[in-house]
Amino acid sequence: MNAYRRIGAAIVECAVLVSLVALGVTRASAYPPAVGVLGASKNCLACHVNNGPWKVEEDVIIDILDKATGRSLKQTDGTFLIAARRGELKTVTTIIGSRTRPGTPAPYRNAWLYVDPARIADSSSLNKFAPGWSVNLPMSCRVVGDVVESYPGAHTTALPMTVRAGEDAPRETAMELQVMLTRGESVKGKPTQGMQGSYFRRTVRLRVEP
Repeated sequence: MNAYRRIGAAIVECAVLVSLVALGVTRASAYPPAVGVLGASKNCLACHVNNGPWKVEEDVIIDILDKATGRSLKQTDGTFLIAARRGELKTVTTIIGSRTRPGTPAPYRNAWLYVDPARIADSSSLNKFAPGWSVNLPMSCRVVGDVVESYPGAHTTALPMTVRAGEDAPRETAMELQVMLTRGESVKGKPTQGMQGSYFRRTVRLRVEP
């Protein structure tokens, strides 16, 4: 029962914090994530330490799938490409997690954020996504346990995100996907204590198709 209570509390905490973002409440120490939204931090390491056991790149799962086809949007250069026509609703699924490795604990909760670093300094708007693009869920904090067919047996989270290129969206642009795999709980007021985390960053390109 205690395990269920902890999971429930974690879900409630994440939901409340995401709601605060939607309402425009500013709290610089909030987690997750303050990066560019609730504060001027450029990445998660402004608050948290990169001390987690998830270091082996081939075991770390960071993927973006086309929700309609299930196809990965990862390119040969390691970046991800989201392409859509102007006005088209494009839904992708963000997959975060790690493969099972003996002696390495599974992450308990994953946090991720899509952010354009060039927009972090703009305090006039909470929108830090790529300019000209609208999005319904650019960030999340989710307890591990989602089953993903592409990664059987792995410890993953999966969540859809829908984007739309507006009339003012540039033909090509790029942004960051910042990720933290975590385990444990941060000490209140001391976010560098009590939680293990491994930080990763990927480049996401957005293209407006003719």
